Amino acid sequence: MVRFFFVFLGLQLTLFGLNMLSWVQKHLVEPWTALLAQICAFLVTWFDKSAVAEGKVLWNHATNFGVSIEAGCNGIEACIVLFAAIMAFPSSWRHKLIGLVLGFIAVQAVNIVRVISLFYLGQWNMTAFNFAHEYLWQALIMLDVLVVWLVWVRAGQRAKRADDGSDAPPPSGSGAGPTLAAA
Repeated sequence: MVRFFFVFLGLQLTLFGLNMLSWVQKHLVEPWTALLAQICAFLVTWFDKSAVAEGKVLWNHATNFGVSIEAGCNGIEACIVLFAAIMAFPSSWRHKLIGLVLGFIAVQAVNIVRVISLFYLGQWNMTAFNFAHEYLWQALIMLDVLVVWLVWVRAGQRAKRADDGSDAPPPSGSGAGPTLAAA
């Protein structure tokens, strides 16, 4: 457990430090954020043709309201926390890779819902928008990271038990379960 904590903390410090580098911001974070805005605009236009993406802004040209997807709102920081937790936890490299890919997808899917919901909340009520943006979605994104990580850990434990053959039911008469006696 101590090893997990220090590896988890070290990976987060390293990755958050790398995330702050201007080269990383320019070549990875900003393009990702613009793509995220494009994805959100694409999904919103299924229901509302007045939405467009301009850079990192999801904009409604009919109401002149937009949400700018800033650092902390693009899901990268949440993915860093999940990445660090997965890499710090002892498991096979294959299981880690599956967790990283599926975890990234899960976090970004919830983040897309977040951005779109904030886009509509801001057009409806700025008080609700501010509460959802500053408190509700911050907690929900981190809860998503925790749930994804816990599901990943549990899946790894099941796979390990299946590989060890310990998933099989105990033999009868072993005292591990109820026994039936013939009358």
